Amino acid sequence: MKSVRTSVLILGGGPGGYVAAIRAGQLGLPTLLVESQALGGTCLNVGCIPSKALIHVAERFHELAGLQQDASLGISVGAAQLDITRSVQWKDRIVDRLTSGVGALLSKHNVQVIHGQGRIVDGKTVEVASADLRIECEHLVLATGSESVELPGLPWAASVISSTQALAPSTLPRRLCVVGAGYIGLELGIAYRKFGCEVDIVEAQSRILPTYDRELTAPILQRLQRLGIGVHLGHRVESYDEQRQCLRLTDASGNAHPLNADRVLVAIGRRPRTAGYNLESLGLSMSGRCIEVDAQCRTSMRNVWAIGDLTGEPMLAHRAMAQGEVVAEVIAGQHREFCPAAIAAVCFTDPELVVVGLSPEQVQGQACKVASFPFAANGRAMTLESSDGFVRVVARADNHLILGWQAVGKSVSELAAGFALSLEMGATLEDIAGTVHAHPTLGEAIQEVAMRALGRALHV
Repeated sequence: MKSVRTSVLILGGGPGGYVAAIRAGQLGLPTLLVESQALGGTCLNVGCIPSKALIHVAERFHELAGLQQDASLGISVGAAQLDITRSVQWKDRIVDRLTSGVGALLSKHNVQVIHGQGRIVDGKTVEVASADLRIECEHLVLATGSESVELPGLPWAASVISSTQALAPSTLPRRLCVVGAGYIGLELGIAYRKFGCEVDIVEAQSRILPTYDRELTAPILQRLQRLGIGVHLGHRVESYDEQRQCLRLTDASGNAHPLNADRVLVAIGRRPRTAGYNLESLGLSMSGRCIEVDAQCRTSMRNVWAIGDLTGEPMLAHRAMAQGEVVAEVIAGQHREFCPAAIAAVCFTDPELVVVGLSPEQVQGQACKVASFPFAANGRAMTLESSDGFVRVVARADNHLILGWQAVGKSVSELAAGFALSLEMGATLEDIAGTVHAHPTLGEAIQEVAMRALGRALHV
């Protein structure tokens, strides 16, 4: 087995790992990245990017199909048809372009990429058997990402799939059952319904998107109902008879209910990917399956760092990227800490949902101002035929410092950057209300809700 030495060794080429590698290369640190699969990790290959691509295809198909019955816009078209194979090929081309771009950036910054499964020998040594390589390093960065959680009693099978398989279908099911009403299950369930599949969603808790408040998720629940998606709240999946294509559900009282489905998508969450790397040999301080880190992403072992989903919630690509930058700069001798004021969370459902900072529920007991502005009073929303939803702000009552933003509506994901920036910059309601917002845009609702919180709303 050959031996090589490097300053920085990164285990995992997802958003956190490749960003850490690029930044380390920019800073002149000899860097080597080990990845067993395609560069870009879950996000670029079987997560964020491909899911948004298929959501776009589903939305376009749904719109075109709807124009046959709705001539209110003065447009008429022939019958819409869907070739899912070509749709997946289009999605794959986007993924290939992005992953190739990551590879080119790594090469540009002199990062050596080793394709293979890395196995930790100790805190300064990793072996890659497939490459017949033993790598010694000064700094080891763990960025192995996360994986889908399997449901007990419902093992993976041809008809029982995770989001990975759901994003690369060769055929569409007649009836899909989605287990889990979190953001992954809802995003894919809605997309499949717009492809023309019958869809049911089963959730063990009493509401969809249970980590968010009812007011925020109400427009999404209403949309599910209008789309004809069956929603089974307070139900658990006990088993699946693949031959009969039937799920066995139980409600809160223990009563059994059958549910027909020829494909089952399990989307009950994700967990850190730890198996296969010999991570346990390091004896790091853990919190459950997550590695504990400090504000600079240091683990309990000197010069061993961890970033991204491996360090727990929120398991978001943009969090991992930011941590990757921090680690590279700290290793290079700069003073950096990962301490964002807030991290935006976005659900690309229909309608979309954005949460940044604290919600009204999270500030109970504090003297705060909470105000909402409906998109029904926003001109741009009307022209987009989407006046459902609202923007909501939470601010301190004494000095009007903004503590949180929430929004639900068409294309509100594009408001996330402004929300996060206002919290990072310590903006007040007066700052937002006094900023001239372009008209007509959805962003005007941000100014309007700040004005409403101050008691001087103009358009509602």
